[in-house]
Amino acid sequence: MSDTTPIDLEALRDRIDELDSQLLMLMNERAECAQRVAQVKTAAAAGAVFYRPEREAQVLRRIMALNKGPLDSEEVARLFRELMSACLALEQPIKVAYLGPEGTFTQQATLKHFGESAVSLPMAAIDEVFREVEAGAVNYGVVPVENSTEGVINHTLDSFMDSGLRICGEVVLRIHHHLLVGETTRQDKVTRIYSHPQSFAQCRKWLDAHYPQAERVPVSSNAEAARLVKTEWHSAAIAGDMSAKLYGLTRLAEKIEDRPDNSTRFLIIGNQDVPMSGEDKTSIVVAMRNQPGALHDLLEPFHRHQIDMTRLETRPSRSGVWNYVFFIDFKGHRDEPRVAAVLEEVRLRAAEVKVLGSYPVGVL
Repeated sequence: MSDTTPIDLEALRDRIDELDSQLLMLMNERAECAQRVAQVKTAAAAGAVFYRPEREAQVLRRIMALNKGPLDSEEVARLFRELMSACLALEQPIKVAYLGPEGTFTQQATLKHFGESAVSLPMAAIDEVFREVEAGAVNYGVVPVENSTEGVINHTLDSFMDSGLRICGEVVLRIHHHLLVGETTRQDKVTRIYSHPQSFAQCRKWLDAHYPQAERVPVSSNAEAARLVKTEWHSAAIAGDMSAKLYGLTRLAEKIEDRPDNSTRFLIIGNQDVPMSGEDKTSIVVAMRNQPGALHDLLEPFHRHQIDMTRLETRPSRSGVWNYVFFIDFKGHRDEPRVAAVLEEVRLRAAEVKVLGSYPVGVL
């Protein structure tokens, strides 16, 4: 070690202290600006909206574009998300209902989108999440809508058919499943495995290869599976990081999902229409009569106007035995002229069209 090393190290530590002081000052200055924004909004109108999904998406995209490293752009965006969450809490704390219980991937998605400073409340069912938002007990809700391995969550789609709520945003979460045990269970003694049915399906090949004889017991959530094995002998749970931390479980195996790209998309539901952010998505529900060429008539305007459709799902209509309802996601915002033209054409061809919302494409 050279004689200059201790001096250089001390100088670097002094520089870090200076930068930390500057960061602290700038963060508090940003918080003061957020407080002034709240004062302006409150003075301008009663019931002002403090959380603006399109503005937050624009800020995060701008930060990621400006980032030159060495920090990864997504990590920088995550840090700024937490900073914005803390600043927003100074304006008005956001209450968010999510499909519980605690420790689920939906809670993880909620924290990823709204940050740790939001007040998150677990609900027992998707219906309850919708109900809490509709009643005004919370500002927003978070519900799963599709998994890359197992497909769409029909309960969420059906809930939109009876609700006036709008989609205000989306979160895509990489799903990693772990095999977890309590302190009383050894790896070679596992005879029973608890998990949600979808998680069993997503880990089927791994389970067949490693625990073919173990009984697979489906439960209401992965968090419930983790809770059960906390004190049980000879049992394991398939769950994620939050459940492992919440119940103090040990990982016997990590990332046991059959597909490494396994991910789940979650929707943010609320009562507000979201303005354009510059990179948006629109979701609609279309009821069509059961007649020859109906699907072609529905899709043709999207093709002609070159609108990129990202999801098409079919559900039975509740209004008629032979009618069908299509859930469609496509790129663009309802206020864009090209999108507005497509929606108008679809309305002329369909029995009913319901715009569920236009919202920013998920940034993180």
